[in-house]
Amino acid sequence: MNIGEAAKASGVSAKMIRHYEEAGPIRAAKRTESNYRVYSPNDVEVLRFVRQARRLGFSMNQIATLLGLWEDRSRASSEVKHLAKEHIGELDRRIRELMEMKRILEDLAKHCKGDSRPECPILNRLAAQHH
Repeated sequence: MNIGEAAKASGVSAKMIRHYEEAGPIRAAKRTESNYRVYSPNDVEVLRFVRQARRLGFSMNQIATLLGLWEDRSRASSEVKHLAKEHIGELDRRIRELMEMKRILEDLAKHCKGDSRPECPILNRLAAQHH
């Protein structure tokens, strides 16, 4: 199938397919004599795998590792679980950071009058130098 058909079948845009081929987590598609990309059903499975991994927030490097583990039928599932648990820890850290950002913005918004005056604690905080 061509890139448009592969995009439709996998749920990954043609632009992202080209990006994934260039960035590395997936191998470049085979080419016809006229240099058009050609995708197999297996290529579409790989694209779906990448799409799901991206939705779960895995990095491109992690996805490359996961793809290698997925394709290695002799791998131990403990390797996959370890990678997933590391990612959970990273997500927990990011959630804490996002919650702190939200708390600060809520506090600033609460103290901003939001009227026609120029005084704004939100902008003042953004302009303040914190070390």
